Amino acid sequence: MHDVETGHDTAAPGGAPARVSLAGRAALAVALFIGFYLLAVLVAGVLVFIPYAEWTVAHRLHIQLAFGCLVAAGVILWSLVPRPDRFEPPGPRLDPATQPALFALIREVAAATGQPLPAEVYLIPEVNAWVSSRGGFLGFGSRRVMGLGLSLLSIVTVSQLRAVLAHEFGHYYGGDIRVGPWIYKTRAAIGRTLVGLAGSVVQRPFWWYGRLFLRVTHAVSRRQEFVADELAARTVGAQPLIAGLRAIHGAAGAFAVYWDSEVVPVLKGGFRPPLAEGFAAFLAAPAVATAVQRHLEAALAAGQSDPYDTHPALAERIAAAQRLPPGRVPAEDPPALSLLAGAAACEHQMLRSLAGAAHARSLQPVAWAATGAQVFVPRWSAVAEQHRADLADMTLADLPQVAGRRAAFGRHVGHPEGRGFTEDEWAAWGGYVLGAALASTLAGAGWEVQALPGVPVECRRGETGIAPFSTLDHLTDGTLSAAAWQAQCAAAEIGALPLSGGPVTVRA
Repeated sequence: MHDVETGHDTAAPGGAPARVSLAGRAALAVALFIGFYLLAVLVAGVLVFIPYAEWTVAHRLHIQLAFGCLVAAGVILWSLVPRPDRFEPPGPRLDPATQPALFALIREVAAATGQPLPAEVYLIPEVNAWVSSRGGFLGFGSRRVMGLGLSLLSIVTVSQLRAVLAHEFGHYYGGDIRVGPWIYKTRAAIGRTLVGLAGSVVQRPFWWYGRLFLRVTHAVSRRQEFVADELAARTVGAQPLIAGLRAIHGAAGAFAVYWDSEVVPVLKGGFRPPLAEGFAAFLAAPAVATAVQRHLEAALAAGQSDPYDTHPALAERIAAAQRLPPGRVPAEDPPALSLLAGAAACEHQMLRSLAGAAHARSLQPVAWAATGAQVFVPRWSAVAEQHRADLADMTLADLPQVAGRRAAFGRHVGHPEGRGFTEDEWAAWGGYVLGAALASTLAGAGWEVQALPGVPVECRRGETGIAPFSTLDHLTDGTLSAAAWQAQCAAAEIGALPLSGGPVTVRA
């Protein structure tokens, strides 16, 4: 039962949240579905009628107008045709026989929420968990599917994962999965219509309907999230739910940066690093941890949701959860990743699913501590070798002279895609070439290269450390003076080392 005045759900017998007007939500989804199809058929009919009326009443026919009307009508009608639901597994399918601890927890939460187990559970890379239905027609005859993020398991505890699972089962409990196909099919049809009619005045009524559709259905989606949160809090407790929400919201924004800046370069180099371990290290890096905390604080201060958000604002979800039973966080609350048997093998299977079996087989396992020497030094050495002539006669001590004109240096060495480069892009490219040359020179001189997730690349020899790319930035912005850098080079006895990797030309 839905309490309209407070906007909160009253509890059903047994402490579970009431199934908030499933019939009403289903009726709304069907009504919007029918409304769009009626609008589309009406507009298409009018478009077909225009040339017909012109021919039968006015006894004339503007060929261009008639052609445009008939094409637009055809686009609209073609957009209405439902597309088949082709399910592509988002990752490796987890097996209860090989993952007993994880499936024991899923069964426990399913029983606590009164829901059957999903037919399939998949491991996905993101900081996310979701449930859906696949197959059938508009939700009828479909099967339940769940996705669990490897990175999610690496940042939450077992009690927090229990709350996440209860929230996902809450979508089954509330009937959201049954309503979803109607909404998704209508949204897809509207999108196809808008794309097909792009630039046409006929697009306007569908654009208005689309905005109305999104506002209404996204409001329903936000309501569903509150109901699922309530079931999770009443099943597991508000404390682990809130802790899980905070952890997920903070880490989710960092995952894309981690994947693009840390994982992809290693994969392109032909190696396979430990993904979950690397993400945990990435989040623990001081600069990343500070950025995540600021992102979380900004989200908590943001206030209310936007009308087009599919999820309520984090602050709203936490405020609603704080009014529910707090529950208890166990004294021993191990990381959720401990439930995943053979995490390294699961990661390999996930890469096979994402990149293809042949490519995944070619990837060699590598520890993050070894990525500097095995992945990046060969790449940087190749860059330095390619630009050996441009770096000729330059030593490490000479870096301050060129660091201040990185853009000019970047244009001098050139880039295959540099025709449209901005000044900043030329400066970034010039800095990369110089940084790569500095790093490969130090590596060639016996320095250890560390390229750990979330921290600047560093070359070390004994107690001395030099961050090659950061050094270029500091020389450029003046935070590191030429004298200080040259003193550092003198102390490490590296000032005369050639950036080109070849012999230094002695200058008079």
